[in-house]
Amino acid sequence: MKKLNIILFLFSIALLNTKGFAQSIAVTPPIGWNSYNCFGSAVHEDEVKANTDYMATYLKPYGWQYIVVDFLWSYDNPPGSNIGNPFQLRLPDGAYVPWLTMDKWGRLLPQPNKFPSSFGGKGFKSLADYVHSKGLKFGIHVMRGIPRQAYWAKSPVKGTNGITADMVADTNSKCPWMNHMYGLDMKKNGAQQYLNSLLDLYASWGVDFIKVDDLSRPYSNAEVEGYSKAIAQCGRPIVLSLSPGETPVKEASHASKYANMWRMADDFWDNWKEILHMFDYAKNWEGVGGPGHWPDCDMLQIGKLSKRGPVGNERYSRFTADELYTHMSFWCIYRSPLMLGGNLPENRELELKLMTNDEVLAVNQKGVDPRQLYKKNGAMVWFSHVNGTKDIYVGLFNIGDSDQPVNVDFSALGLKGKIRVRDLWKKKEAGQFTRGYQQDIHLHGAALLRLSPEN
Repeated sequence: MKKLNIILFLFSIALLNTKGFAQSIAVTPPIGWNSYNCFGSAVHEDEVKANTDYMATYLKPYGWQYIVVDFLWSYDNPPGSNIGNPFQLRLPDGAYVPWLTMDKWGRLLPQPNKFPSSFGGKGFKSLADYVHSKGLKFGIHVMRGIPRQAYWAKSPVKGTNGITADMVADTNSKCPWMNHMYGLDMKKNGAQQYLNSLLDLYASWGVDFIKVDDLSRPYSNAEVEGYSKAIAQCGRPIVLSLSPGETPVKEASHASKYANMWRMADDFWDNWKEILHMFDYAKNWEGVGGPGHWPDCDMLQIGKLSKRGPVGNERYSRFTADELYTHMSFWCIYRSPLMLGGNLPENRELELKLMTNDEVLAVNQKGVDPRQLYKKNGAMVWFSHVNGTKDIYVGLFNIGDSDQPVNVDFSALGLKGKIRVRDLWKKKEAGQFTRGYQQDIHLHGAALLRLSPEN
């Protein structure tokens, strides 16, 4: 039965259009939770399960789907430790300390002290099964390339005859902020086989999503294609997320063909200036996103953050309530992937309200071709079309220095006659209007609307 399912899956790939394999996956922006902003490198299995349970109970009915374990899951963080120093020391004989958990094929495995169910080389299979049992999907973060300790150990590359890690590594290709990996020289025989072996392993665990770090800046065309090819051959549909930004806009067509989402900017945190910068990044990528390929604004800084690093002290998001509404509203109108960064079990009423408005989430999942209408005098308006209708979603944003009205001119959207305006956050009708609509919006606040022609 398993072989039949794989054959049917591969057959479906063959029927896809020429835009590429990646476009058959993530036809709407992926939405879920990621462990990085609240736990850094030190998330433990019980905490992943607690966030899984919360999502299954409170968020799954609204479409939230992914549970993603972020970086350094093969690195040992003792219980209760902070993010720690992600660097390895190299001993005189070349060996690395601390030794990352790794199999004989040079593939990193979960650290059993953090993920007890992985003991004995079982990997993430048990944790992925748990996530799947709740009706959700499971994802992991990985670093680009091949472990330096695999290079030192001359680990054999699975699926090859005599090729070892040191024969496929590019020792001149290094991550500037973590010394665990070398890049892969994709021109060398065995490099693609190594990536294939990685994705075969992840598929056997039940992984549905991989976030590949140190891949977009600088942008590595050959390795992006290598991961895409490895996913296509593994027999399991897996979302490919490229990180971090700033992904070069000139690579838009390549990223759109081979990846499902890619970061437009570097790590985003709970600072108003970073939201203002994100508006500019989004404008640069305007018109690029669509089914299977999404420019990514980065994680949502909502809820309890930085419990064990990585930035600042443990806290609830520093955004004001109005800024949180702007944050969520823009990510939705822009159709960015939505990855929650806070520890979900510590959500308050405010966080739950932001995450469970079905009409707002529909803007993210069902809007078409988001565009900026204008940005001037401390105000900004974005819009998108409502799929299958003549309706239009509109986001009104007060990005100025005081409370002020923000307006939208219907003629600028091609609308005529009587227009029914619905406020999506309030879930109530605002009334009928003919020329335009204006709403008073608090400092750094926002409104999301649905405009419906009456005729």
